[in-house]
Amino acid sequence: MANYTYLTQGGYDKLRAELEELKTTGRKEAARAIAEARAQGDLSENAEYDAAKDAQGMLEMKISELETVLANARVIDESQLDASKVAIMANVTIKNLKTGKQITYKLVSETEADTKQMKISVSSPIGAGLLGKEKGEVAKITTPAGIMEFEVVDISVG
Repeated sequence: MANYTYLTQGGYDKLRAELEELKTTGRKEAARAIAEARAQGDLSENAEYDAAKDAQGMLEMKISELETVLANARVIDESQLDASKVAIMANVTIKNLKTGKQITYKLVSETEADTKQMKISVSSPIGAGLLGKEKGEVAKITTPAGIMEFEVVDISVG
């Protein structure tokens, strides 16, 4: 069974562009670095050559990972989502019942998560704890800081 990665069209396009960049420019840079190191002489004692080969291996691993993610990606049409329950791609406003503070997050896949843009992964403790909740429900979520209670104030899509 494949592990699907659910992405927005923008997230899919961003990963596709990153993959193409790594396959073209990244591979050319890795080959150039290896050629430069090889030109320095004896390969058995050439630390630059070893480092360039290691960097090439890491590049190929990253390319392989991106290819796997994209092969198992499912692009979600946000206009088809239901805003009655918290689901992936939903914007969720929650209220911390202890502090009274409200915050809005967008629940996304792990590959699109970015806390600076207020996008959290559905597999994170808070994301997973909110999934399936309806407006007005309270989610008790176990976090590294202990059990926290959040009320779902609003759910929207798009």
